[in-house]
Amino acid sequence: MSILYVSPHPDAFPSLRALIAARYGEAGEGPGWGGAHPRVSLQPPPASRTPFPPPRLPALEQGPGGLWVWGATAVSQLLWPAGLGGPGGSRAAVLVQQWVSYADTELIPAACGATLPALGLRSSAQDPQAALAALGRALSPLEEWLRLHTYLAGEAPTLADLAAVTALLLPFRYVLDPAARRIWGNVTRWFITCVQQPEFRAVLGEVVLYSGARSLSQQPGSEVPAPPKTAAQLKKEAKKREKLEKFQQKQKVQQQQPPPGEQKKPKPEKREKRDPGVITYDLPTPPGEKKDVSGTMPDSYSPQYVEAAWYPWWEQQGFFRPEYGRSSVSAPNPRGIFMMCIPPPNVTGSLHLGHALTNAIQDSLTRWHRMRGETTLWNPGCDHAGIATQVVVEKKLWREQGLSRHQLGREAFLQEVWKWKEEKGDRIYHQLKKLGSSLDWNRACFTMDPKLSAAVTEAFVRLHEEGVIYRSTRLVNWSCTLNSAISDIEVDKKELTGRTLLSVPGYKEKVEFGVLVSFAYKVQGSDSNDEVVVATTRIETMLGDVAVAVHPKDPRYQHLKGKSVIHPFVSRSLPIVFDDFVDMEFGTGAVKITPAHDQNDYEVGQRHGLEAVSIMDARGALINVPPPFLGLPRFEARKAVLAALKEQGLFRGIEDNPMVVPLCNRSKDVVEPLLRPQWYVRCGEMAQAASAAVTRGDLRILPEAHQRTWHAWMDNIRDWCISRQLWWGHRIPAYFITVNDSAVPPGEDPDGRYWVSGRTEAEAREKAAKEFGVSPDKISLQQDEDVLDTWFSSGLFPFSILGWPNQSEDLSVFYPGTLLETGHDILFFWVARMVMLGLKLTGKLPFKEVYLHAIVRDAHGRKMSKSLGNVIDPLDVIHGVSLQGLHDQLLNSNLDPSEVEKAKEGQKADFPTGIPECGTDALRFGLCAYTSQGRDINLDVNRILGYRHFCNKLWNATKFALRGLGKGFVPSPTSEVRAWWVVRWAAPTWVTPLPSPHQARPLPLRSLHVAGSTGHRGSLRHCGPPAQWRGRPFLAWATTLGTWWLLWTHLLESRLPVVPTPMGLWPLLLGTWCPLADRLLPPHKPGGHESLVDRWIRSRLTEAVRLSNQGFQAYDFPAVTTAQYSFWLYELCDVYLECLKPVLNGVDQVAAECARQTLYTCLDVGLRLLSPFMPFVTEELFQRLPRRTLQAPPSLCVTAYPEPSECSWKDPEAEAAFELALSITRAVRSLRADYNLTRIRPDCFLEVADEATGALASAVSGYVQTLASAGIVAVLALGASAPQGCAVALASDRCSVHLQLQGLVDPARELGKLQAKRDEAQRQAQRLRERRAASGYTVKVPLKVQEADEAKLQQTEAELRKVDEAIALFQKML
Repeated sequence: MSILYVSPHPDAFPSLRALIAARYGEAGEGPGWGGAHPRVSLQPPPASRTPFPPPRLPALEQGPGGLWVWGATAVSQLLWPAGLGGPGGSRAAVLVQQWVSYADTELIPAACGATLPALGLRSSAQDPQAALAALGRALSPLEEWLRLHTYLAGEAPTLADLAAVTALLLPFRYVLDPAARRIWGNVTRWFITCVQQPEFRAVLGEVVLYSGARSLSQQPGSEVPAPPKTAAQLKKEAKKREKLEKFQQKQKVQQQQPPPGEQKKPKPEKREKRDPGVITYDLPTPPGEKKDVSGTMPDSYSPQYVEAAWYPWWEQQGFFRPEYGRSSVSAPNPRGIFMMCIPPPNVTGSLHLGHALTNAIQDSLTRWHRMRGETTLWNPGCDHAGIATQVVVEKKLWREQGLSRHQLGREAFLQEVWKWKEEKGDRIYHQLKKLGSSLDWNRACFTMDPKLSAAVTEAFVRLHEEGVIYRSTRLVNWSCTLNSAISDIEVDKKELTGRTLLSVPGYKEKVEFGVLVSFAYKVQGSDSNDEVVVATTRIETMLGDVAVAVHPKDPRYQHLKGKSVIHPFVSRSLPIVFDDFVDMEFGTGAVKITPAHDQNDYEVGQRHGLEAVSIMDARGALINVPPPFLGLPRFEARKAVLAALKEQGLFRGIEDNPMVVPLCNRSKDVVEPLLRPQWYVRCGEMAQAASAAVTRGDLRILPEAHQRTWHAWMDNIRDWCISRQLWWGHRIPAYFITVNDSAVPPGEDPDGRYWVSGRTEAEAREKAAKEFGVSPDKISLQQDEDVLDTWFSSGLFPFSILGWPNQSEDLSVFYPGTLLETGHDILFFWVARMVMLGLKLTGKLPFKEVYLHAIVRDAHGRKMSKSLGNVIDPLDVIHGVSLQGLHDQLLNSNLDPSEVEKAKEGQKADFPTGIPECGTDALRFGLCAYTSQGRDINLDVNRILGYRHFCNKLWNATKFALRGLGKGFVPSPTSEVRAWWVVRWAAPTWVTPLPSPHQARPLPLRSLHVAGSTGHRGSLRHCGPPAQWRGRPFLAWATTLGTWWLLWTHLLESRLPVVPTPMGLWPLLLGTWCPLADRLLPPHKPGGHESLVDRWIRSRLTEAVRLSNQGFQAYDFPAVTTAQYSFWLYELCDVYLECLKPVLNGVDQVAAECARQTLYTCLDVGLRLLSPFMPFVTEELFQRLPRRTLQAPPSLCVTAYPEPSECSWKDPEAEAAFELALSITRAVRSLRADYNLTRIRPDCFLEVADEATGALASAVSGYVQTLASAGIVAVLALGASAPQGCAVALASDRCSVHLQLQGLVDPARELGKLQAKRDEAQRQAQRLRERRAASGYTVKVPLKVQEADEAKLQQTEAELRKVDEAIALFQKML
């Protein structure tokens, strides 16, 4: 058996790292190395079995006499279930390995350096503040990375998190006080999230963070005395102290005596940055008027300023209506039609994160389709929410008037509900507008509107006439508090592990659940006093028992065939029945049968013809039972029955029993299965049709993993109970018939023949008279008091909102819809019912695709729950809220006082300083960036804050760009070119007036450079059919006569030979005549004034456009957000804008104009790309840009979305060339960071492998100088050596970077650091070599681990070579 040897010390973080890895291995599929779980030993390894040198702890012995592995990194890797695999394959594995290496080489030394001296466990020559500063530098990359990530790699802890968390255990326990933790907020949040994972907690327990005051009990290992130091150690420490004192005295003297001739000037006090406060838009703008953006942009992005006034203007202008820009919705549109209806939120509802996610996804899709030019309708609506609304109004009525609905009466109560709806019911609409949802509010529907109510009545009558809807008495989920049946989705299942006391409405004392009570039934007619022992969790239901069931093959009860048992409290005997459903292994193997109060028992009763005796009424009081139980509330009866059983000597025991208690999520009452006559929908045939539609591919369900769930539900569907015992809702259009004729016997409720449906009472009367063959005057009708299940009207929503059953323009154009987008939790309750009812009533699917998004959870992966304090109101994320504000919301909720305190603790842990203001755009973008198909979303608000910073980056970039463009800037009429080759059918004249180029139809052209233009690539455009071109001259065309002359002058100097002809001037390309314009011009390499960085950024923009459109089409929202975020942040802001500064400030005006046009194109296209996700900030910035043409659309939300055909600037040559500049820049930045050259611009020398690379490096040297903040950037001649005193880094396999350090660093100090690094690398390499040389290594160690070892050894040897080169460099500098 394998043994894991670890240190018993509580702060031995390497051992803790191995133990946690072992826990993950146990929880997963086993350790990554393939062996069994090791046994843990706190004793040191036996000397007789250990290798030489002795292993460092932790150490893993893989079986007696087997291979030894030691060191936290190697051991953890073997014990972790997936090695270094991480999520997502090799790319994630590399990321994990990088972070593990960072933890080992950077975090651990910095953490120990800061912690151990502070605790007095190591004397240090370094100032404590310097040690903390070093720790801070090590934490900086972590803080930046975690700003946008929950974990270091992927969406769950990996080896990377394990290595980094354990490395930081000591600082968090003993050094980082609350003030420091606030500085490193993202690191702290991530650290707490990780240590709260079950595997971490199992090893670490509760991690107590440093409070700022250290007690003796906090000292690590205080219970383990340190061994006495040897004389040699004491002598060495004395020398260190002596050196430190001399150094400090020298520093003191230097400070007191400044160098001669140099007068120290006092440092000017730093001016504190003035907090601008909250920037708001306060210009008078009437609702619906366009926002005034003529003023100066504020210094920074402010959500309140940006989001003001835009939405009312959008709505007033009709941008969200499908009629916008066309004569009617039925007008043909070659772009197509997009229709989607909103999942109607409850009228009582308030916005939660589920709504926010749904609307962020749906609105981004809607805006994308609208910007593509499709006839687009996103139809809003609201659900009447029968139970929820009735409960709210009943509570209000009782609170304000002291009346119940029964005291008020049905009609008066419904008037109160409508009154409440008019006052409060549109709150959810205002919240949706706050989210920027581009819904067509003119088509907003309410499920109780006359149009939708008529559709509900029509659907019920049609289905009843066809026999699809029928009346039956069956078991239903019953809420005794609501006195109504409820649907499955309104039942919460509370899991109990054992005996638990729960509060139940209507009972003063808590009720016991989670116990199994055993009692005996005496066998009737038995002389030997035989008995059958049964057990139940609901002992009160034994009063409704009608039989006892056992398994047919159970040998214990074969002698009881044909016999009965005696009920002790009611005068009936209970037959013993034999049924296969009984589990012989559970309990005694005998089961009590109560058909009227249990679904399984009901089915047994049906099979054996047993009577179903109901013992509870609608309020939960006992009926059909003898005194003293008659009339008792059900849970009072529970106590009485138990006492009576004990009194009669039939009680046999009670024990804890894990169980699930069904609770009504509206009333919190315990749900009872009761037999009640109800209306049902036969679902069998409709479900088969819905399942077949998916099988055929007529209906696509995405992600496809949900299709299996779909088919499972459809194949095992039960009939649907659609009646509810409420007053608020669609009253069932069914009438009970009484025939005033002695020849016709009176009917009973369950008899469907005595029920008739009708669109009106008169229609129902005629149908009843016809059914019974009597005149209508002999028919008396009583309409059913019940209302329909809310899901019934919601199931009709896709076509009822369009006017069904009446024909309308909207119904003919927008039905079937294009897409349904919703959460996967209502796939059956809503989506399946829409499909079934749509096929049944219209003969068509209601939509072609279903996209199901994930469920939102908190940052720790927990379900959102008020009692945990982790429920987040999206408006709190948009506007921000303090911790006290979050606490106040709990006090206004319906939580128990004990739950309030628990929730407060959860809020304090997750949001110690409250939730900062993030704004709508950041929330929308963050939610869509989180969305991944088929997975839950662990939402971390800190990541949303990161996207607010992204908005600020957009703001600052556009502000800079507008300054660079200048007030007189005029963008070219199209993003493609500034001047064109144009074919004109007539007039061999030099300048021919032509229509504006955007009105002409372009022909695609890969790469034509028009010399003399601003450097943008040209496009061939024509103004007539190809037949008209033959024999006609080419003429250049420009917007003004001046640009025309400039174009023609440069054309004569370009590579394009111009040949005169009698008809004018014909351009000849590459020696080939091109008199016919229906031939594409051949590719031509860029030249003129178009710079490399211009070509590169346009190429990267082309890629962003491609990925965005591709991602939207595939519903891959993270791919879209990543592409756009990367382009704006890492390519446009970090690279292009930096390269632009010297161009815009330079003397080459043609190059500057070319750069301005490219910059404008990037802003124009980039804002259009982002608009579906971030409508407010992109509109604000877009409105401040100049327009290309006077005919440009008035708003960004109706401007064309960038298409790959429009942005066809892909330039692999430019990308490859500029990648060299970026590689060199990264190498220079890395060297500057290594040697702390933050304020110096060191010279840089590039050593190349060939002339081609040298030429390319020379061409990009200016960009390197700008991006890397370098001094001189020079390319060395082939074979030439770099100057003395240079540090070296590899930019590519053909280019090395030499950074001049001579005179900038202390060689002696750097040599000491390098020597220590070299020693550690040598030890690591030696350990890996010994490990790989051990006997049995190639056989016992898994191949993946061997490959990882080999890669690690190669990496270590490469580091050694690099260190040796650096040592040689600094030795020469001495």
